[in-house]
Amino acid sequence: MDKAILTCALTGVLTDPAQHPVPVTAAEMAAAAREAFDAGASIMHVHLRQQTPGMGRFPSWDPEVAAEIDTAIRDACPGVIINLTTGVVGQDISGPAACIRRVRPEIAACNAGSLNYLKIKENGQWAWPPMLFDNTVDKVKGMLDVMHETHTRPEFECFDVGIVRSVGMFRKAGMTEHLEYNFVMGVASGMPVDADLLALLVKYREPNTIWQTTLIGREEIWAVHQATADLGGMLRTGVEDTFYLPGGERTTGNGPLIEALAACAKRAGREVASPQEARTMLGLRAQELHGAPAH
Repeated sequence: MDKAILTCALTGVLTDPAQHPVPVTAAEMAAAAREAFDAGASIMHVHLRQQTPGMGRFPSWDPEVAAEIDTAIRDACPGVIINLTTGVVGQDISGPAACIRRVRPEIAACNAGSLNYLKIKENGQWAWPPMLFDNTVDKVKGMLDVMHETHTRPEFECFDVGIVRSVGMFRKAGMTEHLEYNFVMGVASGMPVDADLLALLVKYREPNTIWQTTLIGREEIWAVHQATADLGGMLRTGVEDTFYLPGGERTTGNGPLIEALAACAKRAGREVASPQEARTMLGLRAQELHGAPAH
C-alpha cells in the first residue's frame, strides 16, 4: 500500500483564539506548522485570519496576509506543500482568487457542491441561523479557472454523497483534468463520521483517484481515521477539525494530533510520506518551481 500523506488543518475559519489553541499571526501559524511538520505532516491546509488585535477569530482575504503567512510557513518547514482554503458564502470569489494568485499554492480547496449548513441544540434551537453554503457550478468553475491559471491543483471538498458523484461530472464537462477528493464527514447536516459510509464513498469516486477524509468531531473520529488509513486514503487532522485526541483528552495543539494520525498510518502498515515523496505521489510541481509557471 502507498505511503500515507499527512495534512495538518492548522487553524480553521471562525474558532476563537481566546478560547482555543488556534494560531492566527504569521509567527503563530509558522510555529504550529513546524510542530505538525516535525510530527510527519507534509501538507498544511491554511485558513487566513484577520491580523488586527482582537479580530483574529474572523477570516481574511487580504493577499498580503496570505503572502506573509505562506512565506512564514515555508521558511519554517522546508519543502512543505501549501493547501489554501477558498471557502466563501455567496458568488463573489474575488477574495480567494486574489490570494491564490498572490501565493500560487500547490493545492487549493474547491468546495464541490452546496449544503444547508445546519446545527441544532438539544433544546430545539438553531446553534446559528440556518445558512446555505452555496457552491453553484458557475462558482466552482470560476475557482477552477483561477487554479488552472496558477497551476494549483484543486482538492474537491465533498460534504455529501451527491457532491461526491458530481465531481466526476466536472471532469467530463471539461472544467478540470485533475480529480482529488476530500470526504468531509461530521458536519451535522452533511455526511456523518461513519466507517461504513466511508467504504461506499471510496467506491463511488472516479477510479484511480486520490482521496482523503476530513473528520469533524471528538474522540469518535479516530476509528474512522484508522479506517481511512486501512483503505489507503490520505490522512488529515488539526485543530480546525478537532481538539480531541484518541483517548478523549484535549490536545495542546496540532503536533499531538498529527502524531496520533501517523500512528494510524503505522497500524495500517504504511509509512509516512516525506514532503518530496508527497509531491511525487500527488504529481505536484517541484519545490524550486513554486511561484513560477509550470512547463
